[in-house]
Amino acid sequence: MKPVQFLSNSHQIDNIVKGFTLTKSLFVSSLIVGEKHTGKKTLIQTLYPHTIYIDAGNSEELFSALEKYDEVVIYNFEKIINFENLNFENKRIIAIANHIENSIKIEKKFAFIYHMPKLEERVDLDLLIKYFQDKIQKDLMLDFPIDIDKSQLDFSQNLKSLKASMYQQLIKKTLSDHDIEGILFEYLIQHIDGNNAYREHLPLYEKPLIKAGLHKYKSQLKLSNILGLNRNTLRKKIQEHGLD
Repeated sequence: MKPVQFLSNSHQIDNIVKGFTLTKSLFVSSLIVGEKHTGKKTLIQTLYPHTIYIDAGNSEELFSALEKYDEVVIYNFEKIINFENLNFENKRIIAIANHIENSIKIEKKFAFIYHMPKLEERVDLDLLIKYFQDKIQKDLMLDFPIDIDKSQLDFSQNLKSLKASMYQQLIKKTLSDHDIEGILFEYLIQHIDGNNAYREHLPLYEKPLIKAGLHKYKSQLKLSNILGLNRNTLRKKIQEHGLD
């Protein structure tokens, strides 16, 4: 298995790592549970890089692995229905689950249960954001730094949505006029129809123009002069686009 690095500077993660490290030489069962895309499997891969990894959804492979090996990592553990029937005796089992039910039965089955924090709960969030920002800028071959607006980051799906929202921000901030025209072309060629398409699609240009102007200049009077619009006309458009 390819070496995996888990990025963290968090006491929350350190405590999980210490727990697994202390039991590495013991035949005990441990469970780490947390939302999707919080890095559970990546963390375990850094601690157990040479262990057999089995998807709990494949029952045939799972039972075979439990018979053949004394150390097994089982991911997607929530897919197992009758997990209490699994034989963990004299084995080192590390289970990874996105959620758990039947907590009483779970507690009886596992000697140790660790809870992976959601991304937005981690105290080292700034470290993660900086790491992914540098990586994404390298992927996009940007040779100049671009600030990330943290208020616009999406943590709803943890690492998955964080990275997606960062890509979107960086891409938006590096688009050229030609890029924007191309995006609008692709959108309009799919949606332009009817008898009043010009007026229907005008907000694609007009709304962000006025919204950006209001954000930048903080004054309708100043913005009306910059846009070359009558102040009453600008106010009317602000109301039409719900920007007041």
